[in-house]
Amino acid sequence: MNELPVTAGNRLDPWFGSYAARAHGMRASEIRALFSVANRPEVVSLAGGMPYLEGLPLDVIAETMQRLILTKGTTALQYGSGQGEESLREHITQVVALEGVSAHPDDVVVTTGSQSALDLVTRIFVDPGDVVIAEAPSYVGALGVFRSYQADVVQVPIDADGLVPAELDAVLTRLAADGRRVKFLYTVPTFQNPAGVSLSAERRPQVLEICRRHGVLVVEDNPYGLLGFDEEPMPALRSYDTDGVLYLGSFSKTFAPGYRVGFVIAPHAVRDKLVLASESAVLSPSNASQLAVATYLETCDWKAQIKAYRELYRERRDALVGALGEHLPRASWNVPKGGFFVWVRLPDGLDARAMLPRAVTARVAYVPGTAFYYDGSGSDHMRLSFCFPTPDRIREGVRRLAGVVNGESELVEIFGTSAQPDPDTDDVEGPAPDLA
Repeated sequence: MNELPVTAGNRLDPWFGSYAARAHGMRASEIRALFSVANRPEVVSLAGGMPYLEGLPLDVIAETMQRLILTKGTTALQYGSGQGEESLREHITQVVALEGVSAHPDDVVVTTGSQSALDLVTRIFVDPGDVVIAEAPSYVGALGVFRSYQADVVQVPIDADGLVPAELDAVLTRLAADGRRVKFLYTVPTFQNPAGVSLSAERRPQVLEICRRHGVLVVEDNPYGLLGFDEEPMPALRSYDTDGVLYLGSFSKTFAPGYRVGFVIAPHAVRDKLVLASESAVLSPSNASQLAVATYLETCDWKAQIKAYRELYRERRDALVGALGEHLPRASWNVPKGGFFVWVRLPDGLDARAMLPRAVTARVAYVPGTAFYYDGSGSDHMRLSFCFPTPDRIREGVRRLAGVVNGESELVEIFGTSAQPDPDTDDVEGPAPDLA
């Protein structure tokens, strides 16, 4: 038997010394390990951003998919175009038109979920050491992608009206003075993950003007834009600027994540790079998934389905906010107007990350705020998701959570607090359904 050189690795992993530098930060944190327990049925999970698929007309969809395979099976099960199936791209332009985006099917690149779109965009733009601007807090899956490509992420504060333009301008001015290369601003402007806030109509053109002045591309990630509870969809950033904004979209939240269909709308030069990058990674996105989504959009009343989802999630939002008011009055939180998430600030002295194991023991789960900050801060916050559990389960989950929080508060009053930022900020947190 041939033996590996002793320098190749270690006793646990003989190939440890062969990995690329960017792979050494790819470790699952203890937070993620806890969710193998949190996914048990007896645990109320207020953690994952998983849509409530029982709200779909599954019988109608089943008949539609059966007809698709019987009539177009040889096409659906074959390789396809690297850019994506044309009929789906045509339907995508109709969907994004609801948010004021005017696009041609040629502008669209279909991807394996919007997470893949984010990976492709980062791959073609970011060199190690380049700066990516993100909101503080920001989507955990995006931070993991940026870290895996060895970007330096600089986060800019948000408030109740979204990204703060003056803060963004100041950060970009400082980075330019320091000679740093900023490749793009990553933003979830509507019903943001995790904070649930939206960039106000007044601020949207301001943010775009600031980025244009500094020569910074905007990457707009918009999975929740059509899931507002009371108002019509806000105009997407892309509707203001077709040259300076890449629009990332997904059918995971408005239809079903299992098909893994997302997309990017981009200027043609960027589009061509994205297609080449996609072909090198996956050859082509799944034809079966694309045709399934296209058939759904063509034959089912998808607008009525989105309306039904909006009403369903509004009911769950109300259940969560009402339960917080009843059981956790010492905490504070936003009341989102759409999307999936409530961003909760804990009473003084509590550490959401340190408290999580005790919460799981009490059969309730959440995502600590540290997951959404590149520097490991945010321990005084938690993200609660209301999209998946029923209203009764949400109320029970908050009741259990309140018991944990109140118990921790008593300990803090007696012994003080030792809450600290996450000491291991080099971990690359994959999004996973548990955290996304």
